[in-house]
Amino acid sequence: MLRVRRIEELSEPELKALLARSGEDIAQVLDYVRGIVEAVEAEGDGPILDWHRQLKEDIDPADLIASPKEIRAAYDRVDKKLVRALEKAGANISRFHQAQKDRPMWATENSPGVILGRMTVPLDSAGCYVPGGTAAYPSSVLMTVLPAKAAGVGRVIVTSPPGPGMAANPATLVAADLAGADLVLKVGGPWAIAGLALGTPTIPKVDKIVGPGNKYVTAAKLIVFGRVAIDSPAGPSEALILCDESADPDHLAWDFLSQAEHDPDAGAVLVSTSAGLAEEVLARINELAPGLPRQEQLSSSLSRNAHLLVARDLEEAVEFANLYAAEHLQIVTADPWALLPRIRHAGSIFLGPQAPVPVGDYASGTNHVLPTGQMARAFSGLSVDDFVKRPTFQYLTREGLASLKETVVTLAEAEGLPAHAGSIKARFK
Repeated sequence: MLRVRRIEELSEPELKALLARSGEDIAQVLDYVRGIVEAVEAEGDGPILDWHRQLKEDIDPADLIASPKEIRAAYDRVDKKLVRALEKAGANISRFHQAQKDRPMWATENSPGVILGRMTVPLDSAGCYVPGGTAAYPSSVLMTVLPAKAAGVGRVIVTSPPGPGMAANPATLVAADLAGADLVLKVGGPWAIAGLALGTPTIPKVDKIVGPGNKYVTAAKLIVFGRVAIDSPAGPSEALILCDESADPDHLAWDFLSQAEHDPDAGAVLVSTSAGLAEEVLARINELAPGLPRQEQLSSSLSRNAHLLVARDLEEAVEFANLYAAEHLQIVTADPWALLPRIRHAGSIFLGPQAPVPVGDYASGTNHVLPTGQMARAFSGLSVDDFVKRPTFQYLTREGLASLKETVVTLAEAEGLPAHAGSIKARFK
């Protein structure tokens, strides 16, 4: 049962389990997924068609691609209110990611006659995986395609699992069209990842694959990494709410439940400096939860991965937040801006009582493809930076090279690389 605990009361095993979340064991499916990747590499479209034959018996390669006609027809099947919401959210997401763009090129004279610089070059192609099948996640289409477009990626491909008859979800198609995707594939799971990474007669090979997915998708991304770039590994969604007595317990209860309803493995944690507030939030959660749909997801998340914790003070609360390294960190305190510089590990940070996590999930403009499972200690959320490379360049005058001659020759000879030293010496004979 969900109950209020003090951080200082947690045993070492309890703390370890809390920090571990409910991360899926990818190792259990690696061999199975590796077999799929190897089959696609050897046989191309064949294994992909075989798997999707359960959706359409007489499937052929053309069925793997959403046609312009199917995309146009999707607009008639999607509520106009949803189309307008996608347009508004997309405009905000695009605006924020356009603002992230770096200078195309810069240079500095590092020492006399030695000019060094760096360029920002977009990828030629990117693949955006969007979960689907029985559900639609058009927001994930916007969150993956629009940063790639902002970066200037030459070709952006969306792939998402189709439904019966190889029909793509219409909301996914509309979102992909609004975002400017160049191609939409109706392929799901590790077959999609393998196709994008290796290329088949129907599926173009891409330079990078991004986007969330289940453990089979994540395993496939890890297997093909090295042949293609990927974003950070992702697991079940998670959020931590850091709050003090100034917060509204009703708002916090809704915020907590909005996280728990994601899926059975979702993690929801509240850390408060006020034990009384934490108890009020708990009482409100117990009132609201029974009346909500998605009871299977809620009951599993609340019983297995939800925690209400009390910190001695804001110092301990911040320390715990950095230790947890949440995908989403919500700070609802009297002065959230004062705490922001002290946050070191979080995927996306939501400041103040009017910035609940769902607004960032959908429409404020920040990205919802974020690192989970403490990966925020080393990874950032998806951004324009994920779709560019930054090669460096240098130009030296003869005087500039002369100033470095002795240093380079000495280091090269010390490392037993005489040709390295020779390439410098030859220029001064």
